[in-house]
Amino acid sequence: MGNLYTAQWLAEKIADRSIRGIALETSALIRAGVLPVGTRLPSIRDLAYELGISPATLSEAWADLRRHKIITGRGRNGTWVSGDRFIAKPERFASAGNYGPNALDLTMAVPDPSLLPPLEEALAHAATVDKLNNYERTRIIPELHDAALQRWPYEPEAFLVTNGGYNAVYTAIRALVSPGSAVAIESPTAMRLLDILEDFGVKIIPVLCDDEGPTPQSLHAALKDRPAAFVFQPRLHSVTGQTVSPERLAELGDILDGSDTLIIEDDGMGDISTAASHSLGGRFPDRTIHILSYSKTLGPDLRLAVLSSSAPIVEQIQSYRAFSAGWTSRLLQGATAWLLRNPHSWEIVKQARETYQNRRNGLAHALQQRGVMSNPGSGLCLWLPVAAEPFAMVTLAARNIAINPGRKFSLLPGDYIRIATSTLTEDKWESVADAVALASSV
Repeated sequence: MGNLYTAQWLAEKIADRSIRGIALETSALIRAGVLPVGTRLPSIRDLAYELGISPATLSEAWADLRRHKIITGRGRNGTWVSGDRFIAKPERFASAGNYGPNALDLTMAVPDPSLLPPLEEALAHAATVDKLNNYERTRIIPELHDAALQRWPYEPEAFLVTNGGYNAVYTAIRALVSPGSAVAIESPTAMRLLDILEDFGVKIIPVLCDDEGPTPQSLHAALKDRPAAFVFQPRLHSVTGQTVSPERLAELGDILDGSDTLIIEDDGMGDISTAASHSLGGRFPDRTIHILSYSKTLGPDLRLAVLSSSAPIVEQIQSYRAFSAGWTSRLLQGATAWLLRNPHSWEIVKQARETYQNRRNGLAHALQQRGVMSNPGSGLCLWLPVAAEPFAMVTLAARNIAINPGRKFSLLPGDYIRIATSTLTEDKWESVADAVALASSV
């Protein structure tokens, strides 16, 4: 079959010789069956010659098709058509295992539903919000604007409501970052943030972190690649449980002062953190995007986050949103505003914060008694170094405990595991600690 599809034959069928054009036209040939699954493609050198382009240009187009699982490289055996369609999915987030019915699933660092505020009164109030069922694209309703502003870390020029925190990051990246650009992001980071960047095809530059947040040296080195954006979690890191110190935030600002890089601040944990919200938005109001999600504190089914930035940036993001949803439900905005203004909601959030901290500390203390040390912090999980990540995963799985491997949260080598503690009650601390201690003993 491979002999039928020569470099000259394929080159004649590709009119657009740009990276994107080659990828799109080749995938169209595959979908149409002109290049059937199992076809061996011409070598990069031969096809680049016939197309009149550099091998590097063709390699980038092939890399895009490979990333989408349309073609597969087989080393010296060449490149082959492996699929006839592109099915986008978040590889890291979607790669959860199949666990038995009795498994202790500690993979999801999500809020405990029993610790969230009740929604009945909030939703009843939401039914009275002005302009319900109107097709006007409301960026943020006035009462949510006022409620959010009371706790915002700086005075922003404009607000925009989105369908959750990750939707805010996804939309901002798509609206403001050009394909093929570089994006700097702290390492480790949320796996869904990496999924978003990998799906978009940007060059990801990891920025190393210590106990105070992204290190100035690593961010300085990352800026040499002129990244279009720097994404980090200033208030409470969703993986490590660390908070960027005020002194470190000022240092990062000094480094970013000499660049035009967009600053995307992801406050996905919200008031689960005991730390006050802080931001570089007051220092760089023209290029900071500050995102606060209410999913972890008020309810994931609200599907709501608020972002702030300059008016031009918010306008760009809103223009991109016009291709899809256009606006976030005013019902959900009204319910969120009611919860933010309700003192009882904050009592429940305070109790939840204390419970999450107690659960995290409880497992950390049980581990410490067994000689396994973890960093202090807060949040919904523990991030632990281990001697060998594969051994740790297998050891815990053998004891019917499911956790996440560290590789999901970083592009850099290293042996870590992440254990969700948000729903881990006291009666499970000792058994989980026993298993983790064994898994760390190699």
